[in-house]
Amino acid sequence: MTASKWALLDHAHEALRSAVDGVPAGAWGRPTPCDRWNVGQVLQHAAGDQLAYAARLAGGPGPAEDPFAPSATLAAAPAELLAPALEAAAEAFAGVAPGTPEVPVPLPPFTVPAETAVGAAALDAAVHAWDIAVATGRPSPLTPALATALRPTAEALAEPLRGFAYAPALALAPDAAADPVGSLLAYLGRRPDWTPPDA
Repeated sequence: MTASKWALLDHAHEALRSAVDGVPAGAWGRPTPCDRWNVGQVLQHAAGDQLAYAARLAGGPGPAEDPFAPSATLAAAPAELLAPALEAAAEAFAGVAPGTPEVPVPLPPFTVPAETAVGAAALDAAVHAWDIAVATGRPSPLTPALATALRPTAEALAEPLRGFAYAPALALAPDAAADPVGSLLAYLGRRPDWTPPDA
């Protein structure tokens, strides 16, 4: 397992890895907080996004299919699909020095400071880890500390991507808004209290 040398990204990658490893057999077709996508499709999207970051940074191969149109046909065992994507992203980000002013990323604005680029890849991994975990009845790997660390990146990048990568922000009651996890999820357009339809 390659470390990116960025603690935030390594933490988010571990959250996604643990969420995928915890999916019960036969649960890949279950619905998720991502409208129209099941658990397998969220995995495809999350893995594809990490490959897209790696490709932009290091020039290697990107995802085999459009991460925003996942096919729901897993080309390999879930862990085997995810591992190379996380390895590629970690290796690519390991070459990014703190303070680098312009780092390429696969979504607008396409170049951002190093810390924002790392945060963007980490945000993607951590939030999709939450999607997969809650869809399959597992504990959330998105911790308050991780959510707090990711919030500045969300605020820096989400608005221009509303309606594409992120849904409109949701309002929360004041007591709920004090929870870093729920506040981050709502800001990104997810219902923090989402549960599977058959729960």
